[in-house]
Amino acid sequence: MKDQPIVLIFSASTGGGHNSAAQTIQKGLEDRGYDARIIDTFEKSSKTLNKMITGGYRRMVENTPKFYDLLYRQFDKMTPFQRAVFHIGTSIISPEILSMILNDSPVLLISTHPFVTNVLGRLKGMGAFHIPVLSFVTDYKFHGVYRSENVDAYVVGSDYTKQDMIERGIAADIIYPYGIPVRSAFKEKDSNETRKDKMFKGTVLLMGGSLGTGRIEPAFRNLLLTKEPIHLIAVCGHNEEMRKKLAQIPYETLRQHPRTQVELFGYTDEISDLMASSDIIVSKPGGLTTTEAMLKGTPMIIPYTYPGQEEDNAKFLESTGMGLLINDIAELPKLVDLLLEHQNIAEEISENMNTAAKKYSSEKTLDLCEKLIDAYVRGTSENSDK
Repeated sequence: MKDQPIVLIFSASTGGGHNSAAQTIQKGLEDRGYDARIIDTFEKSSKTLNKMITGGYRRMVENTPKFYDLLYRQFDKMTPFQRAVFHIGTSIISPEILSMILNDSPVLLISTHPFVTNVLGRLKGMGAFHIPVLSFVTDYKFHGVYRSENVDAYVVGSDYTKQDMIERGIAADIIYPYGIPVRSAFKEKDSNETRKDKMFKGTVLLMGGSLGTGRIEPAFRNLLLTKEPIHLIAVCGHNEEMRKKLAQIPYETLRQHPRTQVELFGYTDEISDLMASSDIIVSKPGGLTTTEAMLKGTPMIIPYTYPGQEEDNAKFLESTGMGLLINDIAELPKLVDLLLEHQNIAEEISENMNTAAKKYSSEKTLDLCEKLIDAYVRGTSENSDK
């Protein structure tokens, strides 16, 4: 049996989006006959750097959001000096990454994290390898760390992202708005009838991302105050402490309507089904969650964001009519009541999502991977014949 061509997919555990995108593209490539291997880049290359980046990310966005936002904006538009300092910092992982590449002889390198995209581009620019590099931009606003003249192609979430990149000097012909990779379950359209339960005016899905932000609690308390009876589903991700905290809240005495019911989850793989059964999603706008909601056509309310990329995602949703951003958490129950009472508003948001979702194509993404692989293999073969 002929050996399967190897594709290396470099990810990172800073939130769930990067890894989930990596797993989705891995499955697609495996179905097409490739040996696709995911590498948790920071964990494999430097335990110290892994703790600093993955653990530090959560601590900063939760405890010192203004400082994180400052770093995010500084890294976005780095001066030559700042870029040089950044390169020195990430040079810790460069030898390990290069070693993995040289040992496995892959035909394609994929990155779902901006730091890794930058490192791969720099190594390729130094002549360390000639393998094509494909970068997935997993948020809806381009960030400067993704920028590299040696990336062969970018797959992005929307035309909005592509236009932003063009305005920042990235060549249009290497940007492909095929969508942020999500599991196939989210691409299955569900009948609106599956969302209806005569006991409730509607079902509201409250989420805090895979990390389970602490700001889910005030949103939960306010959602108990809707005048309409709702089925409130709260997903706390890996934050088990928060799930236990919400379980102790006496919602029976706090709820505005006596028929409002609560259901709590920790981390779950059933998000697709929960979205399908919901009329409204209340969540922070991570790139993955935004894409999943868009494909399901379920209107989003955004009561909180992590600084940086999620603030940019929220602006994208608001500007395209796919989400409603609120600045005062006390307005949340009023807005939920409004959407449940006036279905035409929710339907308009859903239609905007459906229109955007039509451009999503996992098959085109996989075709692009194979196009890059074919060009590389053909070029390698021609060079060896000379």
